[in-house]
Amino acid sequence: MATAPVSTEVKTIHRLERIGAHSHVRGLGLDDALDARQVSQGMVGQASARRAAGVVLQMIRAGKIAGRAVLLAGQPGSGKTAIAMGMAKALGEDAPFTAIAGSEIFSMEMSKTEALTQAFRQSIGVRIREEAEIIEGEVVEIEIEKGSDGKTATFGKMTLKTTEMETVYDLGAKMIETITKENIQAGDVITIDKSTGKISLLGRSFARSRDYDATGPQTRFVQCPEGELQKRKEVVHTVSLHEIDVINSRQQGFLALFAGDTGEIKQEVREQIDTKVADWREEGKAELVPGVLFIDEVHMLDIECFSFLNRALEMESAPVVIMATNRGITNIRGTDYKSPHGIPLDLLDRMLIISTSAYSAKELRRIIDIRAEEEDVEMTDEAKELLTKIATESTLRYAIQLITTSHLCALKRKAHEVDVQDIRKVYQLFVDVKRSTQFLMEYESEFMFSEVHQNPAAPSPAAA
Repeated sequence: MATAPVSTEVKTIHRLERIGAHSHVRGLGLDDALDARQVSQGMVGQASARRAAGVVLQMIRAGKIAGRAVLLAGQPGSGKTAIAMGMAKALGEDAPFTAIAGSEIFSMEMSKTEALTQAFRQSIGVRIREEAEIIEGEVVEIEIEKGSDGKTATFGKMTLKTTEMETVYDLGAKMIETITKENIQAGDVITIDKSTGKISLLGRSFARSRDYDATGPQTRFVQCPEGELQKRKEVVHTVSLHEIDVINSRQQGFLALFAGDTGEIKQEVREQIDTKVADWREEGKAELVPGVLFIDEVHMLDIECFSFLNRALEMESAPVVIMATNRGITNIRGTDYKSPHGIPLDLLDRMLIISTSAYSAKELRRIIDIRAEEEDVEMTDEAKELLTKIATESTLRYAIQLITTSHLCALKRKAHEVDVQDIRKVYQLFVDVKRSTQFLMEYESEFMFSEVHQNPAAPSPAAA
């Protein structure tokens, strides 16, 4: 009795998706005419800002805005980061998107300009095309001759066919080993990469589907290939310029990408890579994919970083730089000069500025609905109205923080829905900024280093 062949099941490892502050954002929520829908793809309100972001997005796709800078300016909690995330999702997986905070530049073990250069080059993709010679066909017959010991296979023949032709191929020991391992048999449709000799199983031929009474759910049926057995297949890889830099500047090659220890990269290496990429572009082997670099809290950069950005934005292969800030007229870091948003005027001149406005009570209610659904929390209408009131009087961020905490209170009293009493309870447990400030003002004398209303006549703690 012949034993049934053992099929190996390949399990796909899914990336863990955590619920984050902007995990509900799926895009910008615009229609074909670039008009913002009131509630769409997780975005609510901010119609003019989203429409402006949609125009920028169109220019990015058309490749007509390379080296431009966009500034998202507005008060805290008005959806600046959400718009940037929406732009990233709308661009798709192929276009590189890099997000950094302004303060990250100062915490790296490299110079500020090098950190910015690496962020720039991470945001520029290179789409490389290469042609591969493959043999694709349906297996008609496999003959494998055993060696003198009766175990090791040394020679074999395999007959492959398409709808138009049929050919016999000789097999070496390595290919026989792969065929045995993959359990390839007559009726399977396979591809063989001529350069590497790699054999890939595409599935079983529809013509053989009736030969078997029982097939497992993993069995995939495909049509018998048409045309010639030998074909040219175009393979497309998209990598960032920074990845090419790291691979060429480190002895351990691409392993440096996983180690994270990229360090400073010499300018000579970058120049050689730029020259090579330019040659590939002329030959039609590669094309540049300008992506997006998002710098949050851009007012944290200093005057040196801003002067570097001025120069970097003029480069031919610069990405679109989107910056976000919630500051008004404030000091430029590293100087005593005041400027709008804490950004020098010569850099502000280069920017397209998109302003965001405060949300209305109706929009706040819709955002709370979306967040409750995202966090899988059932709430009564009265509880949502109370949260909307809290968001109006305090901040939206504080109100959103109360959703999960109030859900835990509801679970404690074994209720399926969050009610007003749960929100009242967590509202007393967790204070917002206004109540915390009021508490500090009332009990300032009991805190250390309090300087709000210190009596000049009173002795200082140091003197005491």
